Amino acid sequence: MTEKEFKQFFDKNFDSLRSYLFYRSGDKELATDLAQDTLIRIWEKKVKDEGKKTVGLAYKIANDLFVSRYRKSNTESNYLESLEFQFSDLTPEDELEYKELKEKYERTLAQLGEKQRVVFLMSRMEGLKYSEIAEKLGISVKAVEKRMHGALGVFREVLKVISYMLYLSIVTDNLALWFSNI
Repeated sequence: MTEKEFKQFFDKNFDSLRSYLFYRSGDKELATDLAQDTLIRIWEKKVKDEGKKTVGLAYKIANDLFVSRYRKSNTESNYLESLEFQFSDLTPEDELEYKELKEKYERTLAQLGEKQRVVFLMSRMEGLKYSEIAEKLGISVKAVEKRMHGALGVFREVLKVISYMLYLSIVTDNLALWFSNI
């Protein structure tokens, strides 16, 4: 790849690589660093520009760099930690329920496969349309739909359990109240 071809490749793919890495890591600085490292490796390996094949290689390198960095630092996605919630108006019970629900959400998110999680976060957290997600990830809209359907299926199952537990809690509270009035 000539210097001119590399510059074109860099300009065309840097933002999408950085976005992909951001959705995996939740850290903009890390995503930028890894995207740069990815493109440096492409340059150092003197890879020929073969269109989609080279873009695919770039995403593979980016993924490998992310996994390596993740294993070394053992950090998880920071977007949930950056969410601040004001507990001033909540009772201690409400706070506990919120924390439990947040933990269930995080566990459910962690249960998703990496591809499903990336698509889910891009859709739900960033508000991107399926076509925008497909374009950024270099996949078809059908693939985005399939991944999103799988992710929502996992969340649907968890919500069934949570709603059943909530129902039991309400019934138990009402029965206790009813028995106390007898």
